[in-house]
Amino acid sequence: MAAISASQVKELRDRTGLGMMECKSALTEADGDIDVAIENLRKNSGLKAAKKSGRTAAEGIVVTRVAEDGSYGVMVEINSETDFVARDDNFKAFADRIADAFFAAKSEDVAAVMAGELEEVREQLVQKIGENISVRRSVVVEAAPQGTLVGEYVHGGRIGVLTVLNGGSAEAGKDVSMHVAAINPAVALPGDMPQEHLDAEKAIIMAQPDMAGKPEQIAEKMVQGRLKKYLAENSLTEQPFVKDPNQSVAEFVKAAGGEVVSFTRFEVGEGIEKEEVDFAQEVMEQAGRQ
Repeated sequence: MAAISASQVKELRDRTGLGMMECKSALTEADGDIDVAIENLRKNSGLKAAKKSGRTAAEGIVVTRVAEDGSYGVMVEINSETDFVARDDNFKAFADRIADAFFAAKSEDVAAVMAGELEEVREQLVQKIGENISVRRSVVVEAAPQGTLVGEYVHGGRIGVLTVLNGGSAEAGKDVSMHVAAINPAVALPGDMPQEHLDAEKAIIMAQPDMAGKPEQIAEKMVQGRLKKYLAENSLTEQPFVKDPNQSVAEFVKAAGGEVVSFTRFEVGEGIEKEEVDFAQEVMEQAGRQ
């Protein structure tokens, strides 16, 4: 029986993504031959799941849960590699189970919630579907002060929104969340706009041709006017309400007896750099290895 070195275990871990003890056991069984160990591992589910884990999962769905009294809500993004799998009933059932778990735990800690049984369920689904599946992120939104409530809306499974209103109704919260899903405002209130965004916009305005040669006072008035327009276009409360453009979102919510506090918006895959796959090249490489 050949002695198994730490470097062999590391190489097998790097090539398979499996745990140290599993790799050491596979190498022991294969008498130290890494290629034989890989071939043996391919016969069990462990390697298949681990090999999938390196693939980019930028498709998937967003799922929300809100307490009956509107006191808090949870939103979770669960990813798959392809949109086809995101529409699969098994995947949707898994996503619902995950959302229920995060809602019950009232937690944003993906590692903690997924530890144990849920991780085993995820790995089993990877085997069944044949794609990498991951729980990317979760957010808990609370309506802390008395009188506030959380509204929710999910569009096509790909865009989810949780909105906090001070007063109003669940229906109004849903309508505002629908607006956020459709329009994607930068902030909820004009005062929420980060100063660096305002500074960057001001620099853009100052560089516009019609600003050249303007006296300082006139230039400053023009800048402030355009910044006000910028804030109106990018702040939720100031935008024309998508279901009735004759009133602003703030006016709509006020008529419903409330005011906008905040919103959180998830869109599937945002911020993930997707792999560009050259399928012709991939086929040629596969053929060359055979």
